[in-house]
Amino acid sequence: MSTGTVTAAGFPEEAVRARARHGAAEVFPPSGEYGTGLFGAGAAGGPGAPAPESGGTPAAVAPWGGGPPDALDALRPAPPVFMPRRLEKLIALGREPGHDDVELHSGIGGFDAALPVYLSAFGSTRAGSGDLAVAAARQAGRLGIPMVVGENTVPVHGYRSVLLARIEAYAEAVGDGPGGVVVQQSTEDADSEVWNLLYSDPAVRELRDSGRLGFELKTGQGAKPGLGGMTVVGAAEAERLSAAGLFTLGAELGPDGSRLRCATPGTFTEEILRQQLRFMRNNFPLARVWVKFHPGRDIGTAAATAWAAGADAVTVDGAEGGTGWAPRVFLDGVGLPLADCLGLVDRPEGASLLASGRMWEGGRAVRALALGATAVGLGRAALLAVDEDREHGLERLVEALALELRLLLHALGQYRPGDLTRADLWPPPPGAGRPVPAGAAGGGRP
Repeated sequence: MSTGTVTAAGFPEEAVRARARHGAAEVFPPSGEYGTGLFGAGAAGGPGAPAPESGGTPAAVAPWGGGPPDALDALRPAPPVFMPRRLEKLIALGREPGHDDVELHSGIGGFDAALPVYLSAFGSTRAGSGDLAVAAARQAGRLGIPMVVGENTVPVHGYRSVLLARIEAYAEAVGDGPGGVVVQQSTEDADSEVWNLLYSDPAVRELRDSGRLGFELKTGQGAKPGLGGMTVVGAAEAERLSAAGLFTLGAELGPDGSRLRCATPGTFTEEILRQQLRFMRNNFPLARVWVKFHPGRDIGTAAATAWAAGADAVTVDGAEGGTGWAPRVFLDGVGLPLADCLGLVDRPEGASLLASGRMWEGGRAVRALALGATAVGLGRAALLAVDEDREHGLERLVEALALELRLLLHALGQYRPGDLTRADLWPPPPGAGRPVPAGAAGGGRP
């Protein structure tokens, strides 16, 4: 729902009128759009408004254009004149290098990956739990990129019909190739023993034993930092969840008996996080251990704590991240943008830092990689691509992104994603210092 007329003084008149008509129901985007549209991140129609549907299907999703560029978009890859690494590549190849000589194979959170990209978490929405998600899983497996399965799929939809269906589709497509599956667990998922079920399931054994299974502790998300998953459910669904003792149900929103369904975000301190990661490593020794943070102001401390406790990867979900069904006051207004998050994190050598938030093309990916990310996550862009073509849409999207990555890295005189540094961007972000001198090799990240 658009905020409508805005007066000359910038006052959203129609939004106020809508609140006067509907009360607390207007705190959220229309519940009928949940899982069918995108919210936040500059969605067309104003802050917090759902973008128009792209295909008319129940799972259709739409682009998020219309918002102003963020700090990440404002940075420009800036090729130098003198390129020591290009000379090194020329000597190694015995010829002038080209963009096809850029090597995109990457290590992502303990997995081998065909390129520095992973499929971000789709949760319990219709888009994230239906055939769209299964099609995305199949294509991600063929691409050889890791896939993350989001929270609350088991409490809402059951174990085999949704969670296992996605994993089996991925496993069949990936075969013996690179990639891996990471499964999130929230407080409600823990009550359903999601990780225990998966770790002991014969259907997942090959992924587990080959080191291609991981578990991600979810502490938050970009769409609604500090809150757990939530949506508005109808009266019948609310009654079912209440009888099953699942989730917290708020008061009625509007005359149709709909209720707010809230998942608990969990409570974390540095010590609680350390103990939780220790538990994961001790109880699931063959699984990779990831942790996902919301874009909090102490993200640097949180990431350092997770790596010190043995996390294989830290995922930073910027305020632009998530398909974003959240309270309107959170959309585009709460949490740090991705560029600010990356600027606060000091990634140790060899650690994996994964970044998500409005990723869809090579330019934004290169900027995030140059700011310290190891890989970038495709979320809403992946849903759009698969909605466009259930068989090959995601593959074609990634094909385009990979070409842009190769072209940009080659133009910068870099031949691996990990070679990018903040000096490859202009203006240099804080802490980047002066550009690398012409005669310097410029190895690794600062």
